[in-house]
Amino acid sequence: MHELSDIHHYLRWKKRFPTVWCPGCGIGSVMGAIIRGISDLGIPKDEIAFVSGIGCTGRMPVYLDFNTMHTTHGRAIPFATGIKMHKPEMKVIVASGDGDCLAIGGNHFIHAARRNIGITLILVNNGIYGMTGGQVAPTTPIGAVTHTMPYGNYEVPFDAVKMALAAGATFAARSTVHAIVQTTSYIKKAIMHRGFSLVEIMSQCPVQYGRLNSMDDPKKMLQMQKEKSVTLAASRGMTEEELKDKIITGIFLEKKSAEYSEKYREYIKILDEREGD
Repeated sequence: MHELSDIHHYLRWKKRFPTVWCPGCGIGSVMGAIIRGISDLGIPKDEIAFVSGIGCTGRMPVYLDFNTMHTTHGRAIPFATGIKMHKPEMKVIVASGDGDCLAIGGNHFIHAARRNIGITLILVNNGIYGMTGGQVAPTTPIGAVTHTMPYGNYEVPFDAVKMALAAGATFAARSTVHAIVQTTSYIKKAIMHRGFSLVEIMSQCPVQYGRLNSMDDPKKMLQMQKEKSVTLAASRGMTEEELKDKIITGIFLEKKSAEYSEKYREYIKILDEREGD
């Protein structure tokens, strides 16, 4: 069990609470899972760099008492890459929304996975641009209504886990806000993984997505997450039609591979030795 003092230890508790997030939003639950995971791991907060971009999820650094950076739209991953290259001993965590990370920041996502740079990406996926007014996002489900797709989205959404794996990530997992205990365990594994790690967390946005799609009750949205979730093991025995609209959860890949900043330092060492000769 986590004592309240454990939570306060990782919060800038003099900041204005409750948080900026709308009632029923899942981002606060995700932030709680991050705190509990780090507390379980016993990582000193000064050994963590926490980076975000722009959007609802991007507000997390306001409340978390780590070494934090609130960066420009879509650029959290390159900032985090710079920190990891300069301070490879640090645990570097990025919190990003689906719009911030997979639209303007999509190319950075791909190359961080390709390089296997040792950062952890916590991707909060609520299927819409929440903070900027409810526009269609790269993960908006087909048929869902947004302010920029008032008759229903017709674009095929990204599968963030598949994209990460195709690009070369060595750890990828998906969970939901409803399954917050599972989410916490995945975050812990991702933080301790040596290399690029992704935890995609399906979250609810009752104010923007919910109101536009006749599901503005956050409890019902959480219940829907539960009903739609299928474990990775169970999904392997299901047809494509049976998996339509389902949320496949689990750890899709966890493998060892050389981490980028470590390879870089080995390369520099070789160059230094050659120059010495």
